[in-house]
Amino acid sequence: MTTTDQIPSWKKLSLFAVTWPIFIDSVLRMLLGTVDVFMLSRVSDTATGAVGLANEIIFFCILMFGFVGIGTSVAVSQYIGARREQEASRISALAITINLIFGILVSLVLVSFGEPLLHLLNLNPEQIGIASHYLRIIGGFIWIEALSYAISSVIRSTGHTKSVMYVTLGVNIIHMTGNYLLIFGNFGFPEWGVTGAAVSTVISRLLGILVLIVILYRRIPAPIRHKDYVTWNRSYVKQIMSIGLPAAGEHLSWQSQYLMIISFVNMIGVTALNTHVYVMNVSNYFMALAMAIGSGTEIIVGQMVGAGEKKAAYHRLIKSVRISFILTLVIVSIASLFRYQMIGMFTNDPDIIAVGATIFLLSIVLEPGRTFNTVVINSLRAAGDARFPVMMGVLSMWGVSVPLAYVLGVHFGFGLLGIWIAFAVDEWLRGIIMLLRWKSRAWEKKALVKPLSVSDVSIETQA
Repeated sequence: MTTTDQIPSWKKLSLFAVTWPIFIDSVLRMLLGTVDVFMLSRVSDTATGAVGLANEIIFFCILMFGFVGIGTSVAVSQYIGARREQEASRISALAITINLIFGILVSLVLVSFGEPLLHLLNLNPEQIGIASHYLRIIGGFIWIEALSYAISSVIRSTGHTKSVMYVTLGVNIIHMTGNYLLIFGNFGFPEWGVTGAAVSTVISRLLGILVLIVILYRRIPAPIRHKDYVTWNRSYVKQIMSIGLPAAGEHLSWQSQYLMIISFVNMIGVTALNTHVYVMNVSNYFMALAMAIGSGTEIIVGQMVGAGEKKAAYHRLIKSVRISFILTLVIVSIASLFRYQMIGMFTNDPDIIAVGATIFLLSIVLEPGRTFNTVVINSLRAAGDARFPVMMGVLSMWGVSVPLAYVLGVHFGFGLLGIWIAFAVDEWLRGIIMLLRWKSRAWEKKALVKPLSVSDVSIETQA
């Protein structure tokens, strides 16, 4: 064993080196949806609103794929930190199989019941027709995203975050090119509009997953055997689900309450809906940095916890919260100076621009709260403490966010601004509660794996 091999894996990782590729990757992934909205806004606001709402259902499904991805990421990070690389590879293979099966089932549901789901969002008949067609195409191939989510989680957990970023960059280039050709019918291609956007998305994602599979076999810490994909190991499944199911519960709760609130937006009017779609497409980029620092911290904290370095993990999170909070506040404050121009990229409607600009000012308060909420929750999961965030999340979302959104936005007539105020209150409340949970150190007793001693590592390596 070389001197480099004896250095704990988490000591080889710096937050910046792990985080910046995740940040770029997050931005690029958001571009996939934003590009559709931006290009279709040149077709009509009706098509834009319909596709935006269809993407909410797609996003909901992708979040559900995350229950395996998050559980896998935590387990793999802890196994690597504990120097148990062979087990990290075995659990990775099983997780990929589970998510693929789940993705196929979701594809069947979206193809069969996509239109009834859209009716729940109070869309008008014209929008339902557009959205259901888009949803059938994207939904029929959403299993690709399920597979991509699982493989990307494994690759990132090893610390190779750049590899995933480069793949996402390639997917975006293919997607934007496909949209240009198929939405508008350039260079002799058919002018398919919304259908073109959907087909372009599917093709780009399919090519991306092929590249990710190749990278997986190059980056995984120990070789994956073919039988590992079909070997059912109860212990591995339990570890994945102990983190993944609570995470899925939280995501399900968040997206469900979000869809409920979207129905409130539809009650306000079409202008409010279109404004919300445009603002969300920009606001997602504000969240990208927080998500990246949260994911980067999760990888490092997971490896620290797996190695038994609880004190180092505690201080790593506190430092990450400070960094992400300050950076998010600075970025959102600067962006708010250009709020009219950002909304103007999507539409010329003065009513949409006026309301959207006001929402961007509110983001100066909203996004920092969302930041430390995201970062702390990720680290709690990385340490194995997954149940507490979902319990508090459900209470806050349905006990605060939903009723407050209705009262402010609909009952008192504050409109879209009232609904976004409810979002801000929820994020700040949960963020404070999660930070108090971390400082209580209750998570220190919830690690999934125990580290191997140096002698055990030598024996395992020789074996």
